[in-house]
Amino acid sequence: MKGKDEHIALLLKRIPESPGVYQYFDKDGQIIYVGKAKNLHRRVNSYFTKDHPSSKTRQLVANIADIRYVVVESEQDAFLLENNLIKQYQPKYNILLKDGKSYPSICITKEPYPRIFKTRTINKKTGEYYGPYSYGYTVEMVLELIHKLYPIRTCNMPISSDFIEKKKSRVCLKYHLKNCCGICEGIGKEQYQGWIEQARKLIKGDAHEIGRQLEEEMSIKSAEMKYEEAAAIKRKIELLEQFKSKTIITNSTARDVDVFGYDEQDDKVYISMLHVHNGSIVQGQTIEYRRKMEEEKEEMLAFGIMELRQQLESTTQDIIVPFIPEVFDEKLHIHIAVSGDKKKLLDLAMQNVRQYKLDRLKQEDKLNPEQRGVRILTEMQKMMGLSTLPRWIDCFDNSNIQGENAVAGCVVYRMAKPSKSDYKRFEIKTVEGADDYASMREVVRRRYQHLLDETGQMPDLIIADGGLGQMHAIREAVEDQLGLQIPIAGLKKNDKHRTQTLLFGFPPQEISMPVTSEVFRLLTNIQDEVHRFAISYHKKKRSKAQIHSQLDDLQGVGEVTKQKILTHFGSVKRARMASEDEMVQLLGKSRGTAVYEQLQAKISV
Repeated sequence: MKGKDEHIALLLKRIPESPGVYQYFDKDGQIIYVGKAKNLHRRVNSYFTKDHPSSKTRQLVANIADIRYVVVESEQDAFLLENNLIKQYQPKYNILLKDGKSYPSICITKEPYPRIFKTRTINKKTGEYYGPYSYGYTVEMVLELIHKLYPIRTCNMPISSDFIEKKKSRVCLKYHLKNCCGICEGIGKEQYQGWIEQARKLIKGDAHEIGRQLEEEMSIKSAEMKYEEAAAIKRKIELLEQFKSKTIITNSTARDVDVFGYDEQDDKVYISMLHVHNGSIVQGQTIEYRRKMEEEKEEMLAFGIMELRQQLESTTQDIIVPFIPEVFDEKLHIHIAVSGDKKKLLDLAMQNVRQYKLDRLKQEDKLNPEQRGVRILTEMQKMMGLSTLPRWIDCFDNSNIQGENAVAGCVVYRMAKPSKSDYKRFEIKTVEGADDYASMREVVRRRYQHLLDETGQMPDLIIADGGLGQMHAIREAVEDQLGLQIPIAGLKKNDKHRTQTLLFGFPPQEISMPVTSEVFRLLTNIQDEVHRFAISYHKKKRSKAQIHSQLDDLQGVGEVTKQKILTHFGSVKRARMASEDEMVQLLGKSRGTAVYEQLQAKISV
């Protein structure tokens, strides 16, 4: 270890105060981290002279056995070199680009008579490719329009001039349906290539230019009194306008621009790009990064912009972003859109990246259901500042009608899922009348006194299905009466008795959260569940009280005897009117006589 420390100390003295890129190697000679700096000496030395709060950074420093560096002219050069080295070596402690699903592209084959189709496989030797497209429906819409406008072949036949001359194939059904020009029967190659060129322009987003050309052709045909041909061209123009109404989302103020959306979840970062050309979105893609250290979002966005522009081969200098990224190319014109068409584009990019994140999280949840619970509870822990993950949550609710049949329920959630075998019902015993707070103190004290007597294990969080009053009642029972320290939260409701906000702490503070968040949905689910559970017990108890009869008050009469009497006589009234002999015949000498005498005594009262 001493030799390693001496080697590192010597290297640290030699590193120049210049912009550049540094590389850390482990004892096996593997690159474990690549970084960039305006001042190499200051940045690299900081790893070994400062206390790092991050355990990942401390682990990285402990594994550094060698250091190398490359001096460059500017910070921008350092960024480019760093990006290339990370992509080439994928060091253990650097951000990791996660490959998602491959998006579809449109291929124009390199054949004498090309085909145009959707594909996820890229082979630039056999075709030219446009895309990728974030959503498959965009590809389908473009291809559908192309094949409606131009009778391009869709078959896989290896058609060439020799193939046509030797008549190796006959026209198929698509030719007779006028969906194909019947190239195998012979057609001018120049005309076919003209259709392909028009289709290429359409794919590139030049719908305006194609529409102008079609209008010129229609005018010429009309002037020549070729009205049927002019009408056919008009139908094409209408198809083109329908397509434009679905894809053109900007006006002349944003003709050629790259738009980026950004979102993150824990150590995952999602970045989307939309490439807009002539007012149409012609390309779109989203990528996912995995943070390994404590990279800032400005740095992550810069990496994403560079990666996506390289993948989509974009050269436009105008980009729209949700916030300013770390500078890596001074030639770019960076805009933060706040209104107008550019803001609409940014909103669309943000919508794309959020949808991608949601899709990825759902996919991960299916592969690992427990991961979803951990993710939600971790977010809840951060919101409340809890010291531990709330794996075990208890939630209480009272139910009564003007103090009658007062009950309470406690539902238990473990790892964000209801644990119904642990649910508890309570019949209020010490409280008279409708006193919700006193009832809450009673059931909470009984609940946790029982746990203390049994196992001593306690929940990580208690939630009251109510606001400040119930929170204080729970606190009095937990802390003042039992001497326990358990975090307590409350769910404040709106006028419609729906979850509105979360209360936590003493004095309780409101914790805001989006209604679309997973934590909000979980809390709403808990609140609905405890309310359902308490109400169902109250209804059961109230129903039992309503069917209570005089037979329940008789000594020696259980449920079986009671049902036997009611089945035989039909009602309590008829049972009271029965003779002693009838009762003895039904129940036997001893029990029959006892029941008869008790019923007669009640009549005389």
